[in-house]
Amino acid sequence: MIEQQGKFDWMLRDLYDGVPGIEMIVVLSADGLRIARYSGDPDAADRVAAACAGLQSLAGAVAHEIPESDGRMKLVIIEINGGYFYLMAAGPNAYLAVLSDITCEPGRMSNRMRDLVARIGPHLTSPARRNGQSV
Repeated sequence: MIEQQGKFDWMLRDLYDGVPGIEMIVVLSADGLRIARYSGDPDAADRVAAACAGLQSLAGAVAHEIPESDGRMKLVIIEINGGYFYLMAAGPNAYLAVLSDITCEPGRMSNRMRDLVARIGPHLTSPARRNGQSV
């Protein structure tokens, strides 16, 4: 796990405070390692980050089937009994994931996530790794 919690606290707190219903926010690398989190259990955040690696890969594979697509995933929203899951590309090799309850309004959430990524996207990056080492 890459842990940069202090670096992202204020940015993630701003999203958390701005949208009612958020349960957990996770910043993760493309290979599924947690970079930072806000709210929620650390072990759950690690599991969410790992699951997101597979989901972003699947979304990218599906995107290649759209003729005008460049194959890059931008946003995935999953409605779950009791809440929502959001996954957004946040910079080179980095993603922003949010879990919320049913009170969260999906349009508001995706707009706030886009605003956050636009403001701080360059800071939400993870260096490429080979054999567990940054390259």
